[in-house]
Amino acid sequence: MKNIKYLLFISFLMLASSSFAGMIVLEGKYMGKNIFVKNPFGGAGVGFCVFEVTVNGKLSPDEVNQSAFEIDFNNHDLKIGDKVVVNIKHKDDCTPEVLNPEVLKSKSTFNTKKISFSNDGVLEWTTDNENGSLDFIVEQFRWNKWVKVGEVKGLGTPGVHNYSFKITPHSGENRARVKQVDFTGRPRYSKDATYTSSVPPIALEDTKIKGVVKFNGGETLYEIYDRYGSIVKKGYGGSADVENLEKGKYYVSYDNKTEEVYIK
Repeated sequence: MKNIKYLLFISFLMLASSSFAGMIVLEGKYMGKNIFVKNPFGGAGVGFCVFEVTVNGKLSPDEVNQSAFEIDFNNHDLKIGDKVVVNIKHKDDCTPEVLNPEVLKSKSTFNTKKISFSNDGVLEWTTDNENGSLDFIVEQFRWNKWVKVGEVKGLGTPGVHNYSFKITPHSGENRARVKQVDFTGRPRYSKDATYTSSVPPIALEDTKIKGVVKFNGGETLYEIYDRYGSIVKKGYGGSADVENLEKGKYYVSYDNKTEEVYIK
């Protein structure tokens, strides 16, 4: 009988503690804005849903016993770009609503102060007004479209920053730019930079292909498309193995041109 009472007592404690089991975790970077929370009553109608907020493991002094409250990051000695982890602890019979969780997400705001090629074909750019670390996606204009050729991690902090990326040039005039894409999905672009390379023109050895596409004049980036416009092979080199492709018409983009070929 004592064992049964003990088990019932333990079960009661577990049920009681579970009413305080909910937690919303927000992670990101401090971007200079505070978080606002809509705070309903608990399921029993007594007291508000949220009972504790911590920022980076430290108890926040914000007043949570109200229908809406603000998590004020000025209380936590944060600098722009600092990592932030917010834990909003609440009763499990109700759910608070974070009204603006996006304020902890990095946003692309960079300004391009300068972008150009060095004499040896390295793309160099200088930025300021970065707010949040995002990748700079490097794009090169090839085959009448912008092609992603690399990424460079942005520092995402205030001040002036310098970056560089070695472009694989094609013959003639080369164009390149950088962009960032933040949580909104909208890209932010730099200006274009141009560079005339000394790379010699490259040509196809033959447009009637058996097994291997061969490039005369050196190595090159290439993309091979089927007649529906789908990329079936891409790479870099002096040749491309197409042994596994079906016979028929294809298009090969290489150097700074695109040609039609027939795989036999």
